Amino acid sequence: MEGEHEYHGEASEPQDAAFEGTEPDYEAMEGAPAPLPSLPVRLLWVFVSPGRLMDRLKDTPRWVGAMLVTALVVGVSLALTPPELMLEVQRQAAIERGTEFPEMTDSAVNAMRVVIPVASALSTIVFSFVFAGVYTVIFTFLLGDEGRFTQYLAAVTHAWFIAALFGLLVTPLRIATGDPQYTLNLASFFFFLPDGYLYNVFRALDLTQIWSTLVIAQGVHAIDTRRSFKSAAVVLLFILVAFALVAARFM
Repeated sequence: MEGEHEYHGEASEPQDAAFEGTEPDYEAMEGAPAPLPSLPVRLLWVFVSPGRLMDRLKDTPRWVGAMLVTALVVGVSLALTPPELMLEVQRQAAIERGTEFPEMTDSAVNAMRVVIPVASALSTIVFSFVFAGVYTVIFTFLLGDEGRFTQYLAAVTHAWFIAALFGLLVTPLRIATGDPQYTLNLASFFFFLPDGYLYNVFRALDLTQIWSTLVIAQGVHAIDTRRSFKSAAVVLLFILVAFALVAARFM
């Protein structure tokens, strides 16, 4: 998926040293950016060292591997969710609206077992490009930052691995609760609110998506250090809330 750097002799030591906290200062030694670690290390750094990761991606914006892994994880989480569970939720929603829900044949249900995971994985890839494009327009063309599309795409594809992985981890809870849309969201802190639009807005604000958004903000700051992390976070969280306001209308 991505060409990995190979190091020999003394040049092979920095990757191991990264875990020991003794990584050499490449920029000071050679006047060149530090090498980008392997994909598994990058996906680990998303959680434990996002600032260091984004500094590396700024100079070497690799995105294919992270995008494919994230899409695969999303597809697996949907493949593990029984389609009957999704159909039951839609059936209950139809009953509440007073409409009739059509019966699904066994062949249609079996087709959903393949179509839904594949479509979800593909949509993850498509939206990675879309959001990277939106961020490029906002930060580079409207706000004047010095960033390239591939740099924002690298930040998005790596940061979204957080939400994808937690989505996979909560799949057993989705099955146990009978709610295929179960997420770790802000509504958990506002359980006292009555069902309605405001409550749905908080439901749409997934905590792992907020986490991913803050990691992207770190990437925006790394791409152009004139843009502070706080400023980038405010802009990106505003976009996230805007999407939640729209999504709540359909929940």
